[in-house]
Amino acid sequence: MNTTACYFVSAMADENIEIARGLRRHDPDLLDHLIEKYQHRLLRYLVYLTGRREVAEDFFQETWIRVLERGHQYDGRHEFSTWLFTIAHNLFLDDLRRRQPAKLGSLTDDDGVPFDIPAVGQPSGLDVTIQREQSEQISAAMQHLAAEYREALVLRFQEEMSIGEISKVTGAPVGTVKSRIYRGLSALEPWLKGACL
Repeated sequence: MNTTACYFVSAMADENIEIARGLRRHDPDLLDHLIEKYQHRLLRYLVYLTGRREVAEDFFQETWIRVLERGHQYDGRHEFSTWLFTIAHNLFLDDLRRRQPAKLGSLTDDDGVPFDIPAVGQPSGLDVTIQREQSEQISAAMQHLAAEYREALVLRFQEEMSIGEISKVTGAPVGTVKSRIYRGLSALEPWLKGACL
């Protein structure tokens, strides 16, 4: 590992340790900073997971309440974002268990969720039109995926989490995460081919 990479890893570890200390002290400035830093990523994840923005906003608030209440449990050994997303994931599963105890094995969701493709640079009008059409096709495809596949794809490709981090967030073994990503991509393939035509 080169010097720059070592410094970057060390800086991230130091930041996580500082976050852990601040959470133990119930530092309100730290909490404000964390909410500001992670609010968009967390809300986007919850919208994709639940399929409805109003439900996602409720989970979003509950997640931050849990961070405040249980901040002393974060030890700083892992990325804060992984711990944060794990809390949100567990809240979602707890709610699912309360609502549908018999159907917990199938985490399918019939509600549609938009799948935004981020723009790179300054696209032309044609690029914007093509991108919008592709986004609509991917959105339609994502609506038909089981929740566990949709979640794995969002965490991997939108949140850019590693397989190990996704495993920690979802509580699923690494092999299961890989399988969900593969199966999710396979299910999207017909729509992606259509989006690329």
